[in-house]
Amino acid sequence: MRQRPSAKKTKAVGRPTLGVFKFASCDGCQLSMLNLEDELVALGQALNIVYFPEASSAMQDGPYDIVLVEGSITIPEDARRIRAVREQAAVLITIGACATAGGIQALRNWADVEAFKRAVYPSPQYIDSLTTSTPISEHVRVDYELWGCPIDKAQLLRVLVDLLAGVQPRLPTQSVCLECKRQGHVCVMVARGMPCLGPVTRTGCGAICPSMGRDCYGCFGPAEGATAGPGLPPNTTSLATRFHRDLHLIPVEVVRRFRGINGAAKPFKDEGHAWEEA
Repeated sequence: MRQRPSAKKTKAVGRPTLGVFKFASCDGCQLSMLNLEDELVALGQALNIVYFPEASSAMQDGPYDIVLVEGSITIPEDARRIRAVREQAAVLITIGACATAGGIQALRNWADVEAFKRAVYPSPQYIDSLTTSTPISEHVRVDYELWGCPIDKAQLLRVLVDLLAGVQPRLPTQSVCLECKRQGHVCVMVARGMPCLGPVTRTGCGAICPSMGRDCYGCFGPAEGATAGPGLPPNTTSLATRFHRDLHLIPVEVVRRFRGINGAAKPFKDEGHAWEEA
C-alpha cells in the first residue's frame, strides 16, 4: 500500500532545526535531554530534531538553527570538526562541564599525557591525542553555556523555550549558597566543618549535595558575582584561605578541591595553581 505524504513532513516546514553533537564526554548531558520524557515530546513538536546520534539513526546535514554541543576537545580531529559544526549553527549552546570547562578529563592539563599513553597502551604511537582537554569556547564562538555534570534538564528546557519564544535565555549565575538558603538547608561548612565549594559554585543543581548533608564539589562551575560583586568572578582566594586556616586542609588538599570536574575553568584553575605553588 502506497503511503500518503505524512503530516509530520508538513509540520516540519518552518520549525527551527536542532542538531546535537558529541565530543569527548560520557554522554550524560545528552541523556539529561532524553530524560525530559513528556516534555521532549512537546519539544519535538516545536523543534525539528534533525541530528541527534544518541537518539536516532536518521540524521540530516546542516545548517541548523540551534546546535547543542556536549564534550571537550581532546584530539586534533575534533579541533577541526568543531569549526565545521560552528559554521552550520545559527546558535551554538555548549552543554555540561566538558564542553564549558574541559571536564574531568582536563586533569591531563597538569600531567604528562605521553607518560599516560605509554603506561596504558601497548602501542602508544598510534594514539593521536592532544596534551590538553579544552572547552568549546577556546576553539569557536559560543552563544550560550549550560554548566553542570550533568546539566539540569529543566534548565535546558527553559533555554530552548526562551529561544523559541524569541527572548534572551535566562541563566543563573548566583552561588549554591543562595539555593541552600532558599531551601532552608543547614550550612555544612559552618555546622560540620566540611570544605564546601558552594560559596563559589553557581547554582543549577538545586543544592543536591548540601541537601544530603555533604559538601558541594563544584560540578556547576564558578559562580559570577557570588562573593565579589555582579559580573565579577567568585572570591576563591577567600574560600581557599578558609579551607586552609580554619578547616586545616594542607595546600595539596586545597588544590584537589578546586581541581575537579571544572578544574580548568579560570577561577578554579587560577586558585589551584596558586596553592600548588604554596
